[in-house]
Amino acid sequence: MGMSVGMAMAAAAAESQFHVLAVDDSLIDRKLIERLLKTSSYQVTTVDSGSKALQFLGLQEDDPNTPSISPDHHQEVEVDLVITDYCMPGMTGYDLLKKIKESSSLRNIPVVIMSSENVPSRISRCLEEGAEEFFLKPVRLSDLNKLKPCMMKTKIKDQPKEEDESDKPESESPPQLPQQIQQESQQQQQQQQQPPPPSNNKRKAMEEGLSPERTRPRYNGIATLV
Repeated sequence: MGMSVGMAMAAAAAESQFHVLAVDDSLIDRKLIERLLKTSSYQVTTVDSGSKALQFLGLQEDDPNTPSISPDHHQEVEVDLVITDYCMPGMTGYDLLKKIKESSSLRNIPVVIMSSENVPSRISRCLEEGAEEFFLKPVRLSDLNKLKPCMMKTKIKDQPKEEDESDKPESESPPQLPQQIQQESQQQQQQQQQPPPPSNNKRKAMEEGLSPERTRPRYNGIATLV
């Protein structure tokens, strides 16, 4: 039972890791890159052609002879990075790179090119087209350490937008404004209510000064003087 629980926990952990789509027509190279990626704790899917990679990503190639794959298969899986061989029959790695970068829904997926030939013009062309890295075969574990920063770039770009949208309804600044206005209005009302009492007192004082009670002693004084 302990082994099954451990395997279940490992599977759950793998689902939370980055998912890499590896494309290579060579079975040996495909198995090698798959083993290296899994050693680096990446979730890996391998295909043997650029057209199958596009189908997995949800893009259908224009070639009608290309076998179709059920859309329910690839739509459910999110791909964080594509690593592809350059020299492949049919669609090359460069062609696959261009297809991905021309797609509005896939252009943000990082693409890494692999090749057994060190051709500077080929490398520069792929980098100018939008490739993140260009690895020379055989690919090593030290090369794969460069993949995570590439994937983190896209994650960081997407996170602020999501956080900003989630923060807007939860922000406390809008409800605070009415409270401030209410406090200010209450203070103004209190200030307006305070002046009337002295004005009433003044009126009372004026009325008392004109009252006959205060005129009587004056008349009495005059009477006594007379």
